[in-house]
Amino acid sequence: MGRPTPTHLVVGHVANAHGTDGEVVVRPLTDHPEESFSPGVVLLSGGETEDAPDYDRPPLRVETSRPHKGGFLIHFGGVRDRNEADALRGLYLYRGIEELAPLDDDEVFHHQLVGLEVRMEGRGVIGTVDEVYEAMPFDLLEIRTDTGMVLVPYSREVVPEVDVEGGWLRIDPPEGLLELED
Repeated sequence: MGRPTPTHLVVGHVANAHGTDGEVVVRPLTDHPEESFSPGVVLLSGGETEDAPDYDRPPLRVETSRPHKGGFLIHFGGVRDRNEADALRGLYLYRGIEELAPLDDDEVFHHQLVGLEVRMEGRGVIGTVDEVYEAMPFDLLEIRTDTGMVLVPYSREVVPEVDVEGGWLRIDPPEGLLELED
Protein backbone atom coordinates (compact mmCIF):
# COMPACT_ATOMS: atom_id res chain seq x y z
CA MET A 1 0.00 0.00 0.00
CA GLY A 2 1.36 3.44 -0.91
CA ARG A 3 5.00 4.34 -1.20
CA PRO A 4 7.75 2.92 0.99
CA THR A 5 8.23 4.73 4.29
CA PRO A 6 10.86 7.43 3.80
CA THR A 7 13.85 7.70 6.13
CA HIS A 8 13.86 11.53 5.93
CA LEU A 9 11.13 14.14 5.52
CA VAL A 10 11.35 17.65 4.07
CA VAL A 11 11.23 20.26 6.85
CA GLY A 12 12.23 23.41 4.98
CA HIS A 13 13.30 25.17 1.81
CA VAL A 14 16.25 27.56 1.50
CA ALA A 15 14.77 30.66 -0.14
CA ASN A 16 17.85 32.87 -0.41
CA ALA A 17 20.96 34.26 1.27
CA HIS A 18 20.53 37.04 3.81
CA GLY A 19 23.26 39.56 4.55
CA THR A 20 26.96 38.96 4.09
CA ASP A 21 27.90 36.56 6.90
CA GLY A 22 26.40 33.32 5.54
CA GLU A 23 22.85 33.40 6.89
CA VAL A 24 20.02 32.00 4.77
CA VAL A 25 16.26 32.49 4.80
CA VAL A 26 14.50 29.17 5.32
CA ARG A 27 10.79 28.68 4.67
CA PRO A 28 9.50 25.99 7.05
CA LEU A 29 7.65 23.01 5.58
CA THR A 30 6.81 21.40 8.91
CA ASP A 31 4.23 21.96 11.61
CA HIS A 32 7.00 22.11 14.24
CA PRO A 33 9.76 24.30 12.76
CA GLU A 34 11.24 25.26 16.13
CA GLU A 35 12.32 21.62 16.61
CA SER A 36 13.96 21.25 13.20
CA PHE A 37 15.72 24.62 13.16
CA SER A 38 17.15 24.69 16.69
CA PRO A 39 20.91 25.11 17.17
CA GLY A 40 22.68 21.76 17.00
CA VAL A 41 20.16 20.06 14.70
CA VAL A 42 21.77 18.39 11.68
CA LEU A 43 19.89 18.51 8.39
CA LEU A 44 20.52 16.95 5.00
CA SER A 45 19.71 18.67 1.72
CA GLY A 46 18.48 17.85 -1.74
CA GLY A 47 17.12 19.39 -4.89
CA GLU A 48 13.57 20.12 -5.97
CA THR A 49 13.14 16.98 -8.05
CA GLU A 50 14.47 14.59 -5.42
CA ASP A 51 12.27 12.72 -2.98
CA ALA A 52 15.17 12.01 -0.62
CA PRO A 53 18.26 13.88 0.52
CA ASP A 54 21.35 13.91 -1.66
CA TYR A 55 23.79 11.94 0.49
CA ASP A 56 26.70 13.31 -1.53
CA ARG A 57 26.02 16.77 -0.07
CA PRO A 58 27.58 17.47 3.33
CA PRO A 59 25.21 17.64 6.33
CA LEU A 60 24.21 21.10 7.55
CA ARG A 61 24.37 21.79 11.31
CA VAL A 62 22.24 24.68 12.56
CA GLU A 63 24.47 27.11 14.48
CA THR A 64 21.97 29.92 14.99
CA SER A 65 18.32 30.36 14.14
CA ARG A 66 15.81 33.18 14.60
CA PRO A 67 12.31 33.89 13.30
CA HIS A 68 12.10 36.17 10.26
CA LYS A 69 9.02 37.15 8.20
CA GLY A 70 7.20 33.81 8.33
CA GLY A 71 10.42 31.84 8.13
CA PHE A 72 13.78 31.61 9.84
CA LEU A 73 17.19 33.17 9.43
CA ILE A 74 19.62 30.31 9.86
CA HIS A 75 23.38 30.19 9.99
CA PHE A 76 24.74 26.73 9.22
CA GLY A 77 28.16 25.63 10.46
CA GLY A 78 30.88 26.11 7.83
CA VAL A 79 28.86 28.60 5.77
CA ARG A 80 30.99 31.71 6.20
CA ASP A 81 29.83 34.24 3.62
CA ARG A 82 27.14 35.24 1.18
CA ASN A 83 28.63 33.23 -1.70
CA GLU A 84 28.51 30.01 0.33
CA ALA A 85 24.98 30.87 1.47
CA ASP A 86 23.92 31.57 -2.13
CA ALA A 87 25.09 28.06 -3.06
CA LEU A 88 22.35 26.68 -0.76
CA ARG A 89 19.53 28.64 -2.46
CA GLY A 90 16.72 26.39 -3.67
CA LEU A 91 17.71 23.36 -1.64
CA TYR A 92 15.18 21.41 0.39
CA LEU A 93 16.16 20.51 3.94
CA TYR A 94 15.54 17.00 5.28
CA ARG A 95 15.45 15.61 8.78
CA GLY A 96 15.55 11.96 9.82
CA ILE A 97 12.03 10.73 10.48
CA GLU A 98 13.17 9.12 13.73
CA GLU A 99 14.34 12.54 14.95
CA LEU A 100 10.92 14.14 14.56
CA ALA A 101 8.53 14.49 17.49
CA PRO A 102 5.95 11.71 17.68
CA LEU A 103 2.63 12.52 16.06
CA ASP A 104 -0.52 13.08 18.08
CA ASP A 105 -3.15 10.35 17.81
CA ASP A 106 -5.11 12.27 15.17
CA GLU A 107 -2.08 13.28 13.07
CA VAL A 108 -0.54 11.53 10.06
CA PHE A 109 2.38 12.27 7.77
CA HIS A 110 1.41 13.12 4.19
CA HIS A 111 3.31 10.13 2.82
CA GLN A 112 1.04 7.86 4.91
CA LEU A 113 -2.04 9.09 3.02
CA VAL A 114 -0.73 8.21 -0.46
CA GLY A 115 -2.17 4.89 -1.61
CA LEU A 116 -5.04 4.84 0.90
CA GLU A 117 -8.38 3.62 -0.38
CA VAL A 118 -10.95 6.44 -0.46
CA ARG A 119 -14.43 5.57 0.76
CA MET A 120 -17.59 7.66 0.56
CA GLU A 121 -20.86 7.04 2.38
CA GLY A 122 -23.44 5.54 0.01
CA ARG A 123 -20.85 4.95 -2.73
CA GLY A 124 -18.32 2.62 -1.17
CA VAL A 125 -14.79 2.79 -2.55
CA ILE A 126 -14.42 5.65 -5.03
CA GLY A 127 -10.64 5.59 -5.58
CA THR A 128 -7.22 5.95 -3.98
CA VAL A 129 -5.12 8.88 -2.78
CA ASP A 130 -2.55 9.54 -5.50
CA GLU A 131 -0.82 12.63 -4.07
CA VAL A 132 -1.03 15.22 -1.29
CA TYR A 133 -0.44 18.89 -2.10
CA GLU A 134 0.36 21.52 0.48
CA ALA A 135 -2.01 24.43 0.00
CA MET A 136 -3.77 27.09 2.02
CA PRO A 137 -6.08 27.04 3.86
CA PHE A 138 -6.14 23.23 3.54
CA ASP A 139 -3.86 20.67 1.99
CA LEU A 140 -5.38 18.88 -1.00
CA LEU A 141 -5.76 15.17 -1.65
CA GLU A 142 -5.54 14.13 -5.29
CA ILE A 143 -7.81 11.12 -5.64
CA ARG A 144 -7.64 8.75 -8.61
CA THR A 145 -11.15 7.53 -9.48
CA ASP A 146 -12.48 5.38 -12.32
CA THR A 147 -13.43 8.59 -14.13
CA GLY A 148 -10.22 10.56 -13.53
CA MET A 149 -8.56 12.67 -10.87
CA VAL A 150 -10.34 14.86 -8.33
CA LEU A 151 -8.97 17.21 -5.68
CA VAL A 152 -10.49 17.20 -2.20
CA PRO A 153 -9.58 19.49 0.72
CA TYR A 154 -7.87 17.59 3.51
CA SER A 155 -9.90 18.99 6.39
CA ARG A 156 -11.69 17.32 9.29
CA GLU A 157 -15.05 18.33 7.76
CA VAL A 158 -14.36 16.70 4.39
CA VAL A 159 -12.15 13.83 5.64
CA PRO A 160 -13.67 12.83 8.99
CA GLU A 161 -11.94 9.43 9.28
CA VAL A 162 -8.44 8.21 8.45
CA ASP A 163 -7.34 4.66 9.22
CA VAL A 164 -3.72 4.35 8.09
CA GLU A 165 -3.37 0.85 9.54
CA GLY A 166 -6.58 -0.27 7.80
CA GLY A 167 -5.48 1.36 4.54
CA TRP A 168 -8.44 3.68 4.02
CA LEU A 169 -9.96 7.09 4.64
CA ARG A 170 -13.55 8.29 4.43
CA ILE A 171 -14.60 11.49 2.73
CA ASP A 172 -17.83 13.41 3.23
CA PRO A 173 -17.63 16.16 0.59
CA PRO A 174 -20.19 18.94 0.46
CA GLU A 175 -22.76 18.62 -2.32
CA GLY A 176 -21.33 19.58 -5.69
CA LEU A 177 -17.64 19.19 -4.73
CA LEU A 178 -17.35 15.86 -6.51
CA GLU A 179 -19.13 15.23 -9.76
CA LEU A 180 -18.87 11.45 -9.73
CA GLU A 181 -21.15 9.55 -12.06
CA ASP A 182 -23.79 7.34 -10.46
